[in-house]
Amino acid sequence: MTTRHEMTHREIIEAALTRITAGYVFPEKTAATYRDLGLRELCERVTADLQDACPDKHLRLLWAEEPQSMDEEPEDVARARFAQYARENNYGVRRVEQLDGNIGYLDLRMIAPADPGGPAAAAAMQLLAATDGLVIDLRQCRGGSPEGVQLWCSYFFADDGVHLNDIYQRATGLTRQYWTLGHLAAPRYLDRPVTVLTSDLTFSGGEELAYNLKVLGRATLIGQATRGGAHPTDRVPVAPHVTVTVPAARSINPVTGTNWEGVGVEPDLAVAAGDALKTALEHLRTRLG
Repeated sequence: MTTRHEMTHREIIEAALTRITAGYVFPEKTAATYRDLGLRELCERVTADLQDACPDKHLRLLWAEEPQSMDEEPEDVARARFAQYARENNYGVRRVEQLDGNIGYLDLRMIAPADPGGPAAAAAMQLLAATDGLVIDLRQCRGGSPEGVQLWCSYFFADDGVHLNDIYQRATGLTRQYWTLGHLAAPRYLDRPVTVLTSDLTFSGGEELAYNLKVLGRATLIGQATRGGAHPTDRVPVAPHVTVTVPAARSINPVTGTNWEGVGVEPDLAVAAGDALKTALEHLRTRLG
């Protein structure tokens, strides 16, 4: 028996499903989630059932050990929280290095928002500007900001004339286009080979960066197929320890007309993630002669 301030498992599930129905970017698919889910004791099991009905890796119930506020977080607060996280993680730039043979190496762990992350991206690209070839390591990149992806991609094209991605928002019914930027704070990396390392951990914004560079013919992808999450997502608390993540938008690539949701981004050269850097260096050194 629950007290007035407690929620049953079923009430938590119903609250999550209500939020999914209201916000999920594919409304026609949500009816299938209303089959009898039963009294689940673990968020992992509920998530598995949801993803069985709607295969979408961003559609999840997340358990938190510490209780959280039930008030929906204002957008400006959420942005500030993510900006702080990005700052504490050096805006995703873990390592920048010149390797033997004048090959540049960039280890990118997240895609920070373009505004706060711009100086770190510019500093990295300035250090890499004189190299003859480049490795972008996304094997541990778990996501980030679409505007950040736009910024990073812009460094690998000559001007603002490259259409990178579109994002459709269910709430507004509008589609936003993302093109390369005309002004950058560091030199563009042009006319030199680029490789991108991927793994089965590479997710969301990291996948978009890899996908954009691949389909536009600007980089060779080396490693494993990525996790397969292409839908920008809202996070909403439904119980003191439970958050539902609801994909409320979807990416539409202007070249392929689709995205990487559920299937991941396939590498051009498939190797184990642990062998990807060695393979990339061999590939670049062959290209550079």
